[in-house]
Amino acid sequence: MHTHSPLAAGFILHFGEMGSRWGVNRTVGQIYALLFISNRPMHADEIAETLAMSRSNVGLGLKELQSWKLTRLQHLPGDRRDYYSAPQDVWEIFRILVEERRQREVEPTLTLLRDSLQQEVTGDVDLVAQKRMHEMYAMMQLLMDWLTDIQKLSPSTLKRLLRLGGKVAKLLDFVDRMGDSRKETPATDPGSQTRD
Repeated sequence: MHTHSPLAAGFILHFGEMGSRWGVNRTVGQIYALLFISNRPMHADEIAETLAMSRSNVGLGLKELQSWKLTRLQHLPGDRRDYYSAPQDVWEIFRILVEERRQREVEPTLTLLRDSLQQEVTGDVDLVAQKRMHEMYAMMQLLMDWLTDIQKLSPSTLKRLLRLGGKVAKLLDFVDRMGDSRKETPATDPGSQTRD
């Protein structure tokens, strides 16, 4: 790697190692990390030289990142080469990753579960399997509905929500207690009150 900064090198190497855990190869992780911390768009030859990678590996990695919507292709005046940059807003990156993961991983599973739940089953084994599939489908759909709502929040609102952490549970307990107390307190009929 031909980066002059130990800080940048450490970050890039870490993302390369983490890439395989996230379902992409080391090259893709390193290219993304370099583009994310770069203060300007970079062309493929420059990326290859900086990361000491072959130009063909860089090209494949850039195509993978484009399919994830994690790079932007740009053209600079007077230069015919393609330049690439990564989104800089971490909240935008979060939204992109959530949506891409949803489309690639969650939606196919939900489709399979929906199809499986529509099948008529008779045997005990299939009845149990379908019941469990229904529970999985319900949980996943609830989570996806929640994520859809979360993605609509502005970054500032999302930050506030995340900072609440465990306080959300206390808030929900309070709301539940308020709801229970309303059920226990009979409503007063204004017409039944008499004046003294």
